[in-house]
Amino acid sequence: MKNILTISGSSRKDSSNVQLLKALSSIDGNSYTHFDALNLLPVFAAELDRHPWPQKVLSWRHAIQSADAVVVCTPEYIYNLPAQIKSALEWIASSGELVGKPVLPITYTPNEPRGERAMQSLLWSLEALDARIVAQVAIYQNQIKVVNGKFEGDKETIEMLSEVLRML
Repeated sequence: MKNILTISGSSRKDSSNVQLLKALSSIDGNSYTHFDALNLLPVFAAELDRHPWPQKVLSWRHAIQSADAVVVCTPEYIYNLPAQIKSALEWIASSGELVGKPVLPITYTPNEPRGERAMQSLLWSLEALDARIVAQVAIYQNQIKVVNGKFEGDKETIEMLSEVLRML
């Protein structure tokens, strides 16, 4: 059993992206911990990236470092990543917590083609951080939904998600 950290790019506390991440445990036996404090991280500024680091930044870095793998699920805002996920990733650029770490990037948006540009931006950031990207997954809300903590909808999409989780 792996310890997998989940991170939502959405700024909403109980967004569909958060619900999707919390439902992952319903399709495999891994242990999932959701990092739900991205909104508490200060906006990244290079001059703040030195000792003494803000406690929230240290907690963020520790959460990633202690995980066996990471799943990032994000919506697309104005054709890009939401600002809070981009800023959070910038906080680990100098410290290296994602170097070699297995990461599964997911976009979860209402329908195609939404999410394509956010995925590209996320992939660029993860590559710059030297993360080991195991796959990339675009999921659409018109395919599957989370109801009472479980996935409902297109069985092939749910099975594909299960398979990529095994790759972590």
